[in-house]
Amino acid sequence: MKLLTFAASSSRQSINKHLATYAASLVTNAEIDLLDINDFEMPLYSIDRETESGIPSLAQDFLDRIAQADAIIISFAEHNGSYTAAYKNLFDWASRINPKVYQNKPMVLLATSPGPGGANTVLTTAVTSAPYFAGEVKASLSIPSFYDNFDFVTAKVTNEELCRQLQAAITTLQ
Repeated sequence: MKLLTFAASSSRQSINKHLATYAASLVTNAEIDLLDINDFEMPLYSIDRETESGIPSLAQDFLDRIAQADAIIISFAEHNGSYTAAYKNLFDWASRINPKVYQNKPMVLLATSPGPGGANTVLTTAVTSAPYFAGEVKASLSIPSFYDNFDFVTAKVTNEELCRQLQAAITTLQ
């Protein structure tokens, strides 16, 4: 299985990237394609820009990476209760090429934050909207208080219950 994994965050120190990478490592017999959305930075989407300049080729490159995958893991950062601007912009450009951005791929959607909410607001939005964009959400999980529940030395979730829930979510892709 080819597994596309990424954090919906442009932060180089993204805790969501740590979570997505760890979650992908739990999938057995998978070739992991770790995508960095910073490699897909484009001008802010607007219909005027699209009309004047067309759609940037990076939007198609993003869709191609999804097409090559058998399954997807995304971990969402939350900015003011919503998607990060970087992810939303990438998604908006890609959706202009193919509104079915997720291309009927099975997905596990995750989110984390330093606080007790665990970015649950954006995760709820992502889970609710994914089917409209041809995403087959198999499982989702919010990890609250990331710094209390993740060990950066071992790169693992340390809370046993959260680890069990994450493993159960990942198992839905296998």
